[in-house]
Amino acid sequence: MMNCIAVDDESLALDLLVDNIQQIPYLKLVKRCKNAFEAMDALRNEQVDLMFLDIQMPGITGVQLLQGLSYSPMVIFITAYDQYALEGFNLDVVDYLLKPVSFERFLKATNKAYELFSLRKQEVKPAIENDYFFVHADYSLVKIKMSEIVYVEGLKDYLKIYLAGQSRPVVTRMTMKSLEENLPVSQFVRVHRSYIVALDKIDCIRNQKIKIGEVFIPISEHYSEAFLSKINLSKIE
Repeated sequence: MMNCIAVDDESLALDLLVDNIQQIPYLKLVKRCKNAFEAMDALRNEQVDLMFLDIQMPGITGVQLLQGLSYSPMVIFITAYDQYALEGFNLDVVDYLLKPVSFERFLKATNKAYELFSLRKQEVKPAIENDYFFVHADYSLVKIKMSEIVYVEGLKDYLKIYLAGQSRPVVTRMTMKSLEENLPVSQFVRVHRSYIVALDKIDCIRNQKIKIGEVFIPISEHYSEAFLSKINLSKIE
């Protein structure tokens, strides 16, 4: 089951959304919210896996709510306005639904979220004592030696694992979170929502970027403090 909340300031739209949610067997509605403040309270007090979020709301919009969260669940935007589609893409939402939403389209979006939810539940179990693990790639199980990982790039539901001495990355269906939780914290660090780097492969750091060979990897503000703490620096020159 996926715990979800529904957020919409229009009572009729919220009722319709709740009715659709209650028809999906793998969704459990834990809170209905009339504004962003109620949503924030729900996110603090409930385990929320998926948020159905209206954009145009009084006070704080759905976009502003999402931008202000340090951690957010999966999000499906449901709105009457299509001009926020690009912003939704940049915020990495699961789907973007335009009102009025047919049940078929709603079901397609929730199925997409459920597939991602199920994927995230599949834990990676690296054999840390042996410094390797296996991933599914190219219809095979590919052995990845941790000592050879240079950096990892996340692309929605997929990862590109760049290895020393190989020009092409290993592409596998896996989330950044699942991999990050199983990599040795003494050897790897998350520096961006889309990047994990191997500490011993870093050549230099400058202008909020990490240089590894000919590649420059951005350090986002959200991960900067933890990264600097790990390498014992107070700021990046």
